[in-house]
Amino acid sequence: MDKLTSMSVFVRVAKAGSFAGGARDLGISRAMATKHIMQLEGTLGTRLFNRTTRSLSLTEVGASYLERCQQVLVEVEEMEAAVTHLQTEPRGILKISAPPVIGATHIARAVAEFLKIHPDLTVDIILQGSPGDLIDEGIDMAIYLGALADTSMVARKLASSSLVVCGSPHYLEQHGIPKTPEDLAEHSCLVNWAIAPRNKWQFKSEAGYIVMNVSGRMQANVADPIRIAAINGLGLVMLPTYIVGRDIEKGNLKVVLENYSLPPLDIYAVYPHRKYLSAKVRSFMDFLQEWLVPRVSMPGTE
Repeated sequence: MDKLTSMSVFVRVAKAGSFAGGARDLGISRAMATKHIMQLEGTLGTRLFNRTTRSLSLTEVGASYLERCQQVLVEVEEMEAAVTHLQTEPRGILKISAPPVIGATHIARAVAEFLKIHPDLTVDIILQGSPGDLIDEGIDMAIYLGALADTSMVARKLASSSLVVCGSPHYLEQHGIPKTPEDLAEHSCLVNWAIAPRNKWQFKSEAGYIVMNVSGRMQANVADPIRIAAINGLGLVMLPTYIVGRDIEKGNLKVVLENYSLPPLDIYAVYPHRKYLSAKVRSFMDFLQEWLVPRVSMPGTE
């Protein structure tokens, strides 16, 4: 039998002054209440009650044990309440992994706003190209971009960002404007390794999907180096609008192949466990989804 349950039965029986009264309070049979007390007495090697046909009273040991049981049960109740509070109120340390560009911009801004409304929470942000080993690194949640690889982790899609192909006005003047995806074979395409699948740009036309193998004078595992290279006329880039939106608005980059739709860049939250998800992770994912949706799909939004 569960000892905490037996202790609870003992306390109720002692307060009621009878096995029948304690059993009635707990909604169990008198026989079951008696069995719990006998189990405790057998474990302790002593009698807890003086029993007669007319009365039930605590022994000296029983009176001392009652006081200790009440303390233990109160502590257990407080501990369970604290754990439940952790499941309902964001608190403690939330450790997040995110790709450098979106992590240093949108995720960082979302975290700042989230912390304003949750004063008991602390956030650690790790900026890295891949989510890493969430369990070994103690990461509560990782932001993942692009096609989701097979993983034992649990994933939740947060938002999608439009992808565009663009280049600087100077580059387009020098090398021409591509009219179809096939024209990219004649262009320097600056590749972001962080967007899967690597070195492949996919388009959709009325005839179906077109996948182009691309290459160029520069590749990088994060977006900023190739964005800067594109602005400086070194080639074309395929990047989400949350990264190049401002450059497009300022005229530093010009969108091409607008007649060919590109699959959006999906943004996921990846985390280790589905069961008993902590309040800090669950609340931040909900908050982040509301934060990202209106900000990542439109050029130039914050």
